[in-house]
Amino acid sequence: MTVPDGDPSAGDVLGGEPDGFERLWTPHRMTYIDGPARPVEGAKDTKDCPFCVIPSLDDAEGLVVARGVTSYVVLNRYPYNTGHVLVCPYRHVGDYADLERAELVEMAELTQTAVRVLRGAYGADGVNLGMNLGAVAGAGITGHVHQHAVPRWSGDSNFLPIVARTKSLPELLGATRERLAAAWPGAGTDG
Repeated sequence: MTVPDGDPSAGDVLGGEPDGFERLWTPHRMTYIDGPARPVEGAKDTKDCPFCVIPSLDDAEGLVVARGVTSYVVLNRYPYNTGHVLVCPYRHVGDYADLERAELVEMAELTQTAVRVLRGAYGADGVNLGMNLGAVAGAGITGHVHQHAVPRWSGDSNFLPIVARTKSLPELLGATRERLAAAWPGAGTDG
């Protein structure tokens, strides 16, 4: 619904004062905000945490790109760009400060490899790395820490997000997983 500028009744109709922001409604993500996929911080039961469930699935079903000893790399199911991966510890831990040394080191090594693979497999010009720790920092899943690696290209923004508030992703997640897994060092070897 578009509200004409200067309409004094607009705030009453919409439940607040217009602020000039456009909203992209993504109700499918509510399962991560207040539904069963959002783990409670400090919870012992991890059966509903997606980052605890994914390692029990086969790689194609779970969209796992690579597995390490303490951590793994998985595609983001709601990517910002094609190739957007997450590096997660297997252990259910909610804060970066609580990672054990082996997890910390392997997550850093897997992130470094992810950057190299994204550049090699997709020709990424750059990569955004980041973590959102806690709900106020933007974490959708607060109970299980994870690092984002989002490939970027010169000119990767086009008219769609601006005009249609839509992101175009040129490749299906299964194909992206196969491409990244094949490009991962040691792919196709035992061990």
